[in-house]
Formats: sequence, C-alpha cells, structure tokens
Amino acid sequence: MRRLTSPLTRLHLRTLLRRCISSSATNQSHHLPCSQFSLSKTHLFTSPLPHDPFSFSLYCTSFKPFSSQSEDPVKDQEETIAQSLSSELVKELDAESLSIPERLDLSFSHITLTPSLILTTLNLSPDAGRTVLGFFKWVKSKESFNLDDEVLALFVDYFGRRKDFKAANDVLTDGRGVTGFKTFESMVDRLVRAGRATQAVAFFENMEKDYGLVRDLNSLKLVVSRLCEHGFASYAEKMVKNLANEFFPDEYVCDMLIRGWCVDGKLDEAQRLAGEMCRGGFEIGTAAYNAILDCVCKLCRKKDPFRLQSEAENVLVEMEENGVPRDVETFNVLITNLCKIRKTEDAMNLFYRMGEWGCSPDETTFLTLIKSLYQAARIGEGDEMIDRMKSAGFGDALDKKAYYEFLKILCGIERTDHAMTVFAKMKEDGHKPGLKTYDLLMGKLVAHNRVDKANALYKEAENNGLPVEPKAYMVHPRYAKKKSTAMKKEKKRETLPEKMARKRTKLKKIRLSFVKKPRKMQRRAY
Repeated sequence: MRRLTSPLTRLHLRTLLRRCISSSATNQSHHLPCSQFSLSKTHLFTSPLPHDPFSFSLYCTSFKPFSSQSEDPVKDQEETIAQSLSSELVKELDAESLSIPERLDLSFSHITLTPSLILTTLNLSPDAGRTVLGFFKWVKSKESFNLDDEVLALFVDYFGRRKDFKAANDVLTDGRGVTGFKTFESMVDRLVRAGRATQAVAFFENMEKDYGLVRDLNSLKLVVSRLCEHGFASYAEKMVKNLANEFFPDEYVCDMLIRGWCVDGKLDEAQRLAGEMCRGGFEIGTAAYNAILDCVCKLCRKKDPFRLQSEAENVLVEMEENGVPRDVETFNVLITNLCKIRKTEDAMNLFYRMGEWGCSPDETTFLTLIKSLYQAARIGEGDEMIDRMKSAGFGDALDKKAYYEFLKILCGIERTDHAMTVFAKMKEDGHKPGLKTYDLLMGKLVAHNRVDKANALYKEAENNGLPVEPKAYMVHPRYAKKKSTAMKKEKKRETLPEKMARKRTKLKKIRLSFVKKPRKMQRRAY
C-alpha cells in the first residue's frame, strides 16, 4: 500500500533547504557583493520550474532575507508543527473521513510532543471547538508522552475559555488519576470568571468523589479567593460557614471574605463581617483594611469626591487604634484614588511621606504617579519620576505596555514632541515597539499635519517587520493650512466731484444735527 506523504515532510525539506542555502551563502559572502547576495521576489515567483516540489513559492507568500531569520531553529520548527496541527484541527470533517486521532496518527506519528507545543497548538486553534477532544485523546494515546497535571490544565483552560464546561468535565474524567492542583485551579478559575459561582462551589464539594482530587484547606482558600476576587462574596461566606467544622478558617480566609464584599462595593457587609470576626477572636490584618480603604475611596469618588480624604483618614485612624500597621499597598490605594480625582499634588506629598511609616514605594506607586504627572501636563516631573524609578531598581517594570500607556496619555494631551522623546527612550531601553504604538504615533502626527515624521515612522515599522498598512488619517482643522484668502481690492483714488459730494453729505448731516425742534404752544383756558 502506498504511504501518504505528510505535510510535515515538506516542511522539513523546506527548513533543510533554507539551512543549506543560508550556510552556502554565508561561506561565499566574502566573494559576493550585497546586491548579488540578496534575492528578490521576482526571482522567486518567476521560477522556471513552477511545479518543482522544493520551490519556495509553493510554501511561502512572502520572502524574508536569511539574515533576518530567527536564531532558534528549534522554536521555529515547533511553531511550524503547531501550525500544521492547528490546520488539521480546524478542517471540516466529512461523514466518510477518519476520526481526529486516526488523522493525526497518519501525519504526525513521528513528532515529539511537549507541553509548549500543545499550548501553542491550542492557542492557534480558537475555533476548533470539540475537535480538541480528539486531539486530547490522541495526546493521551501517545506512549512516548507522559500526560501530567500541567497538560490537563491546558485542555481544561482551553474549554473554559469557550465556556464549554461539559467538554472540560470529559477531560477531567478521562484524566482521573493524573489531575492535580493545577487542573483544579484552572477549572475553578474558569467557572468563576464565567459567572458560574454555584457550579464552582459544587465542583469543590464533589472533587474527591468525581475526579479524585484532594480536598483540603489550600483548595478551600483557592476557591474562596477566586470567588472574592470576582465579587461573589456571598457564595464564599456561605461556603466557609458550612465547612467551618471540617476546615476552620484562618486569618487569610477572613481577610479574603472582607475583600470580597469590598470588591462587590458593599461596605456595610464588609464592616458587619469585620465586627463578627473581631468578636470571634480574629485579628483583622492590613490586607482587609486596605480593601476597606479602597472601597471607601471608590464610593467617595462615585458620590462625593470632596469627602474622600476625610473618610480615608477615618479608616487610617481606626487602623492605628487597632494596632494595624500601614504597608506599601495602603499608600498605593490612597495615591491611586487621589490621582483618579486629579489631586496629583496631594498624591506627591503622600509619596514623599511614605518613609515616615517605614514604607518604600514599589513599581505600582511609580507607574501611577508617572501617569498622573503626565496627565497633569507636569512633563519634567514625570521624566524625573521615570529616572527615579530606574534608580530604585524597578526598571524592569518599564516594559512595552507601560511605555504605551505613557505615550497614550501624552498624545491625549497634545504633547506630541514629548511623546516622540519618550518613544526614543523606550527604544533605548531595549523595548521593541509594537503595531499599536506606531499606529498611535502616526495618527497623532498626521493629525498635527506632520506627515513627514509619520512617513518616517511608517518606514521604520516596515523595516522592523511589522504588518503595517496604509491608512487614511484625518488632519485636525486646527493644524490644517489655511487657504490663502483672495486679495483685497485696492482703494481707488477719489475724483474731485466724488470728494466734493462726500463732503456735502457730511456737512448736511452735521447741520441737521443742530436744528432745534419747535415747541408746541400751550393754550390757556380763560
């Protein structure tokens, strides 16, 4: 029987051919000028052998020079295999076609599976749906691959993103005996994020019987924390009270419950629960007070921003009375809320007083203040805060995302020149700008009628290999060049008759203005 040629063989041949050409070109590069070394698209797509199975034009739509290829061939090969697997999963199945495991066995029986390869394949197949169950069965059937808790968590997370919890349940059932804490964490997280708090509580109650998972205090803490983070504090509190005889709550669980009510915006419930815990002998920690402080600030911002500082001061006084120390998170809550109501000066004063309580600013403090200073058009102080952040050892937090937020604020307040300065600083720090960054700056430069700089950025993005496309940006009317108005007509010199007529009219008006109106004679009655 003739064996079918797999698509992977062609991909391997393509990779080998690239390596051979690149190695031969490297060996002969000192004999060839640059113009001879580079290949053009015309040569590739006008090949004399269009049906040659080894031709590049059959497999790639765009050509990249060999010098710009990735330095990690293993990673490139893994991505190629993942794309082939993804295309196989997305294919539409006919009634007579083979099942997914059989099809994958035909084409990919010789590959080596790894967790990273499986993760890449799942990320490339968001529309595969229930076909991924066949992929899971094929992975499970591979004897050379050890199915563990980490791989199961990847499949559970994939179906959880699609809110297909029936398929996730099938994965957990098939993986019984292999499932562990990572799979449990992924399932609980996806259930809660989908708004299914009741199912999350039921999953915790039946985890030992249905899936063979260990139910202990750590798993209870995980469920409580996920429920409280997403505003399901009532479910979490009820579950903790029902299981108090089996798992006695500690201070962490109590703090998480208070935080859950605060996330939900119910300050009365949080204070009620804090009072019950104090009467029960629990000590409320700094984390719970920080949650209460944040809830108070948010409610004040929503209803009466002028009361924010006084209400926050009451919470801080209560902390001091109960002997609860402040930490950096306390100051971050205050600084963030002050910056959101545009009280940047008060936030800066609080920043300089952090040392009085033995606290040092962290990356969140610096990033919040930098954005607030830029928003207040205090450009110099914002730049100084960036330098101060780097000298404090938090330079790693100035990543591509942070710089993009800075640029967005500066473009929003029409400080385009300084945005270009921060953009240059971003590249100096070794961060490669993305497509959104270039699009933001090009749009703002064109709006300011600086088309030359926008075109330079477009060419720079093209050289960096980004898929930029020409767009029609609008020039703001304020910066558009005004059309030259028609020249005013020059005044002609008056002739003598015109001049005399104008003078007569003027004198007549002056003369009439001094004429006295006659008084009416009043008759006397005799």
